[in-house]
Amino acid sequence: MNERNPRALRKQVAPYEKSDLQHSVMQIFNTILPFFVLWFLAYQSLSVSYLLTLGISVVAAGFLVRIFIIFHDCTHHSFFKNRKANRVLGTITGILTFFPYDQWGHEHAVHHATSSNLDKRGTGDLWMMTIDEYLEAPFWTKVAYRLYRNPFVMFIIGPIYVFGITNRFNRKGAKKKERMNTYFTNVMIVVIIALLCWAIGWQAFLLVQVPIFMISGSLGVWLFYIQHTFEDSYFEEDEHWEYVKAAVEGSSYYKLPKLLQWLTGNIGYHHVHHLSPRVPNYKLEEVHNNTEPLQNVPTITLATSLSSLKFRLYDEENKRFVGFNYLKKAARKNVSSHAKPEV
Repeated sequence: MNERNPRALRKQVAPYEKSDLQHSVMQIFNTILPFFVLWFLAYQSLSVSYLLTLGISVVAAGFLVRIFIIFHDCTHHSFFKNRKANRVLGTITGILTFFPYDQWGHEHAVHHATSSNLDKRGTGDLWMMTIDEYLEAPFWTKVAYRLYRNPFVMFIIGPIYVFGITNRFNRKGAKKKERMNTYFTNVMIVVIIALLCWAIGWQAFLLVQVPIFMISGSLGVWLFYIQHTFEDSYFEEDEHWEYVKAAVEGSSYYKLPKLLQWLTGNIGYHHVHHLSPRVPNYKLEEVHNNTEPLQNVPTITLATSLSSLKFRLYDEENKRFVGFNYLKKAARKNVSSHAKPEV
């Protein structure tokens, strides 16, 4: 990255900050319609084999992740030029993904404005503690943090908690427009579920929807996790924090196989997205390929991303993520350095 001239980098990306109506409409047809078809096929397959149902559900979950990326673009007003069109489609896709449009849009905007800022954590991000914070924390806070960072809790229980509980309530201080959008989203989710249970039976509905919900939710949490949790991720205190450095050094380039890249709406180019949220998802790869400084960023593959599961704490002194085992090694090293030499 050209650290000396961040304005030049932003200027290079600016021409891509315009949506293309034809491309956006095409993405609606090749994403939302196939999801409904796959959901129906999963239901029909119940009479054949539940293993077949699960197989179709995996594919449907991938399309639901892609629907979320469209929703995500709408909250940034980057999917359409018209803000009202973004709001309408964003609300619809928010119902499908269980995310209230205005509520999530607000929290995500805060996330972009404070990402990698150690002094402004807590809204729209994952709970992350530094080594010093963890060592100084009360016992039960340490227990809660260890549970939170446990992969089973984060990627299995986490989606249930986020989609099923926290998204259903308005944040403190939310304006009327945001509150009403949350209420509308909740009501529509209940109505759609009730209609489907009435039409096909609650057992069939759960057999189809639960695996789609769980798989897509886990994938969504994983994508968010890996985009900001890698060994040399950028974090700074507010006085030293820089937006451009936070974008391109605190967000990863998750290099995925083409099929997975398509299903995840190019969100693996997360460094580009954080640099300029107004770039629609279908232009992120183009920006990366045509902007040389953005090609020299933290790159993660499917294989190397798995190592991020061990990262639990941020080491401010060495500017990197470490696991809990690091504390034991550091303690042993400290004891060894203070041991009395033998006479």
